[in-house]
Amino acid sequence: MEKYIHIQKTDRDFIAKAFKVTDRTIFNATHFEDINEGNDLMRKIRFLALQRGGIVMVKAPEWEVLHDADGYMRYYNGDVLLEFSKKEPVCDVYKRGEKVRHYDNVMTSDIQGIQDWAATLR
Repeated sequence: MEKYIHIQKTDRDFIAKAFKVTDRTIFNATHFEDINEGNDLMRKIRFLALQRGGIVMVKAPEWEVLHDADGYMRYYNGDVLLEFSKKEPVCDVYKRGEKVRHYDNVMTSDIQGIQDWAATLR
């Protein structure tokens, strides 16, 4: 899963001056795009970015989440719907309104895997 460190422009400017590096170097470090991820300079840049309030962000597919009063939590992405019961540990997966899979004994830790599988239904 792709990740990056979100920092403000003022923090990027501060880091550039502190390490005497270019904006591109900061971008590579904060987006984990450097060839040598273990490079000391890149690690120092990431460390300073986090110290100055940077936030590690994860790029993930967008899902709309609805918590309905009827006791279900629904994840919706285009024509795929995941319907989790809040009362029982079950989930139903629908594509274009047709149920394509049912899961029993669903744990919170299983949600990401179910979402990943459902994303392949495109």
